[in-house]
Amino acid sequence: MTLKIHIDEGAAPPYEQVRAQISAQARSGELPVGYRLPTVRGLAESLGLAANTVAKAYRALETDGVIETRGRGGTFVAAAGPAAERELASAAQAYADRARRLGADRDGALAAVRDALRAAYGE
Repeated sequence: MTLKIHIDEGAAPPYEQVRAQISAQARSGELPVGYRLPTVRGLAESLGLAANTVAKAYRALETDGVIETRGRGGTFVAAAGPAAERELASAAQAYADRARRLGADRDGALAAVRDALRAAYGE
């Protein structure tokens, strides 16, 4: 799995082409959740674009929730749509398994989830 981007000089602005192609590959699963994207500078050099062009595309993708930047850790494909639902289901299953192993009954496990959700969502 690798990022594949082709810039067509006669089409949409280059930043929009980068944004659209990364978005499509992430949403299709071609780029899986957690896939580390190239640095802005690295992708710009490989595509023959200005770094600001790629940075603009990355900002738009982050605003759309397609990617997430983890500071100096890099930029990654974020969980969104069906991928987010799969990740949520996986996390829920892991929690349920862990709660059972810890000896929590169903009501105790649900109470812990409700408390965590209230804290996370500020309720």
